[in-house]
Amino acid sequence: MMLDYLIVFASSLLAATIAPFYSEVVLAAVLTRQPDAVVLLWALASVGNTLGSVVNWWLGKYLLHYKHKRWFPIKDKQLERAQRGFQRFGVWSLLLAWAPVGGDALTFIAGIMKVRLLPFILLVFIGKSVRYLIVIYFAERFLL
Repeated sequence: MMLDYLIVFASSLLAATIAPFYSEVVLAAVLTRQPDAVVLLWALASVGNTLGSVVNWWLGKYLLHYKHKRWFPIKDKQLERAQRGFQRFGVWSLLLAWAPVGGDALTFIAGIMKVRLLPFILLVFIGKSVRYLIVIYFAERFLL
């Protein structure tokens, strides 16, 4: 039982980093084993996924110092385009950090753009927690 909670938290944290992982599947699977723990599972997934995004934010904030190194994963043109896009849509775009395509990059760019941590956490948490509510809704309808 405690291991299930750890797995949900860890998979959610891992899924928000650059590692390819799908925490929604883990959450749905654990929910089928522990349907009475829905609120706790939602909270663990939401907090874990948000903390994983904080890792991306931190990487963006501190790795930018190395942007001229050969190993830096983003080329100057890509970085400029991402920064322009982020400036156009602003900090509110972090509500979309849950998106499977581009969400992790968005949190990385937010670090590069030096978005303050508190608004970052709040907006990312809102988006990700709503996504997990939707996952739970469908898991309860189709799996339980």
